[in-house]
Amino acid sequence: MKKKKWTILMCAVLFSAIVTGCSDTVSKVSSETKKDKKVTLKFYSHGTEASYNWRKTINAFEKKYPNIHVDLIVLSEKGDTQEATKKLDLAAASGDPMDVLMFSESASYAQRVSMGMAAPLDKFIKKDGYKVSEEYKVDTQINGKHYALPGKFNPWYVLLNKDHLDAAGLKVPKDWTWDEFMEYAKALTRDGHYGTYFHGPQDGSWMEYMRLALASEPENTEFITGKGKSNLENPLFKKSLEIRLKMEKNDKSAVPYADVLSKKLHYRNEFYNQDVSSIIIGSWMNTELGGSEQLPLNFHLAVAPYPKNNKNEKSGYAPVTTDYMAIAASSKHKKEAYTFIRWYTTEGQIVQGKNIPAWNKVSDTDLKKIINHILNSAQDPERVDKESLINVLTNAKSSKLISPVPNQAEIYKVINEEYEKLIFGQQNIDKTIQVTNERVQDILNNK
Repeated sequence: MKKKKWTILMCAVLFSAIVTGCSDTVSKVSSETKKDKKVTLKFYSHGTEASYNWRKTINAFEKKYPNIHVDLIVLSEKGDTQEATKKLDLAAASGDPMDVLMFSESASYAQRVSMGMAAPLDKFIKKDGYKVSEEYKVDTQINGKHYALPGKFNPWYVLLNKDHLDAAGLKVPKDWTWDEFMEYAKALTRDGHYGTYFHGPQDGSWMEYMRLALASEPENTEFITGKGKSNLENPLFKKSLEIRLKMEKNDKSAVPYADVLSKKLHYRNEFYNQDVSSIIIGSWMNTELGGSEQLPLNFHLAVAPYPKNNKNEKSGYAPVTTDYMAIAASSKHKKEAYTFIRWYTTEGQIVQGKNIPAWNKVSDTDLKKIINHILNSAQDPERVDKESLINVLTNAKSSKLISPVPNQAEIYKVINEEYEKLIFGQQNIDKTIQVTNERVQDILNNK
């Protein structure tokens, strides 16, 4: 009987050992399989192949990280960011698999963060051991957390007709104030053309032209403060209105706002047809600086930095657009998604070669290569003052991001409406600021 019990016990021990051994083997094989398993990331972007060179860029990433495959989903074949945003929201609402999201501007990015669409990146950033504010030119922080890393870097700048500058005996500015900008525009208003052209505001859009002086600062540059209150009593908002009023009414150096609306003018035509000597615009224009078949460059072009408010201040601050690269909150592959985002916003930008990167560690040599590549795709790149362009793009800075409020569009329309009363002589500046501030504060109070 004892022998039988011993035999049963030994069999149980042997069976347990076999099962454990098999389990270890299965676990090991499973671990190796998991290690070698290729992860597919669903990447949603508004960018087209022509604008972003995706095949070359993604191929380079997959070569470096063979276990990560990137499945690109282009949300608009036209590169229309509004269409792309609508389709992205629809895909999210439908529960489609998502890993990497690209937002085209700060309002869209901040709004979708508030909707819970993006996951914070801070634990990955901490593990990598860098500070976003030091590593990149664009601050992507919202309420103390980073939900995205910036891709391209498109600061606003001033495009100048260098032939008009030469005729007026003016040099290309490397550092200037708004007062000097106004002096230049006044001196350039001659021979049948205006000194400058402002493309906005228009029906609540192109609102950058309503915060000219505000945008020259390192922080507090929006119509709303970081605490969600009206910023319209800021003296720099008044200064922005004064710039517009003085240039159009007193100096007559800017294209009249009434003409912009009634004639449906466009900044590209105004500048390239030499009807104006300068435009303040975003550096998405880099690819068009050398002209095209539709709008040839028949003059020499130079680039100046966005003006600052006072001579003793640091220069380079300007409105900036970027691509906000985020991890979808619903992603099951957050680590791999971060790997792609970090690579894309650093060395991936150099591989892509289509835009100026927001990454601070791009060497001067790489920057010049990218600029050469961008300019050489134009019709007449030799007419562009390349050194002035490099100087501006190298020294440009982004101000601190302020999260937009949910009713941002309504606020923009109010500011636009009251500005029109000012520019059409229906109310003075002080009245404009008082009424605009009251209306905007009402919107914020009733949100």
